[in-house]
Amino acid sequence: MTPERAVIVGASHAGAQLVASLRQEGWTGEIILIGNESALPYQRPPLSKAYLADKCAPGDLAIRKADFYAKQSIELVDATVEAIDRSAGRVALSIGDSLRYDKLALCTGARPRRLSTPGADLDGVYYLRTAADVDLIREATSPGRRAVIVGGGYIGLETAASLRALGLEVTVLEAAERVLERVTAPDVSAFFDRIHREEKVDIRTGAMVEGFSGDGSVREVILAGGETIQADLVIVGIGVEPNVELAGAAGLAVDNGVVIDDQTQTTDPDIMAAGDCASHNMARYGRRIRLESVASACEQAKVAAATLCGKSKKIAALPWFWSDQYDLKLQIAGLNTGYDEVVLSGDPSRDRDFTCFYLRAGELVAADCVNRPRDFMFSKRAITQQIPIDRAELVLAGSAKV
Repeated sequence: MTPERAVIVGASHAGAQLVASLRQEGWTGEIILIGNESALPYQRPPLSKAYLADKCAPGDLAIRKADFYAKQSIELVDATVEAIDRSAGRVALSIGDSLRYDKLALCTGARPRRLSTPGADLDGVYYLRTAADVDLIREATSPGRRAVIVGGGYIGLETAASLRALGLEVTVLEAAERVLERVTAPDVSAFFDRIHREEKVDIRTGAMVEGFSGDGSVREVILAGGETIQADLVIVGIGVEPNVELAGAAGLAVDNGVVIDDQTQTTDPDIMAAGDCASHNMARYGRRIRLESVASACEQAKVAAATLCGKSKKIAALPWFWSDQYDLKLQIAGLNTGYDEVVLSGDPSRDRDFTCFYLRAGELVAADCVNRPRDFMFSKRAITQQIPIDRAELVLAGSAKV
């Protein structure tokens, strides 16, 4: 009898975790991991941080070494999956071949949202998602060059910190009225705005980009109203879009991501999905959510592996995230959706460590912890266990809690 074959599409964090967890869960059949980059599956968070700042080498990014995949009999295929034939149980590859599968997992991740403004296709306008993207950006960097970053979210601010470390002049353009507006309270936005200005980053909020100009290569960024900013390179970080076209074309349900249940199963019982490409209904928040988080991708991958092996495991962990900028580590517990009150421990207008606790109807729902790992651990536990919160204790002794 031919052993069952599991095919995983996407050598992302989720894909790399899924193949490892499959063996741990007892899958004895074939495992094939398909990725469209020639490198081994690698960590993406360091790309805008240590890797861009030239503090680590390409080999340091690998999630696991090559011998792991060999020892676990995991086959790596360098290709793009172009179509899924669910009725035949096959995937068509860009290299002109097709593969049979018994079980399939989609870990296709997301891609940068692109600008359609005039001049966006000029040389010197970059997006940051892969190691190859960063290699191109680093080739364009040298002390004193002028970099303009479009987007004041986490990726934009992390990139700004890395480029300042390399000695570049950096301008950040954010269309909203404050950086991180979509994801943090005003106090947290003001803190990161202050820190970057102290590091000589030119932060422009309410800045709408109308286009780029240059003779073949970008030389100016044009803002609404006609103001121009000189630029030797531009990095665009305005969010990502999930890679769902493959799933949609195969007839799977898609809703801001490939729709999965709590066991990562799609609308086809033989196909799972995990990571940035997947969206599921989170009972904790009462809505369908697509999480862009390594921690969530790895948890979903572990659940998917268990499901593929016929075991019952559900997505349950509290979402958490992090961001490194300069000497600061921001750790985020939970999602602050619908918060109606903020409690601060520490002074973000002056200090370099503080915590912003988010409450909804008196219950702690999220926390942004800057250089306060104990607060982060406390917040994860308190939110998960719905521990009653004393506001005065949060203000006075947040960093002392365990």
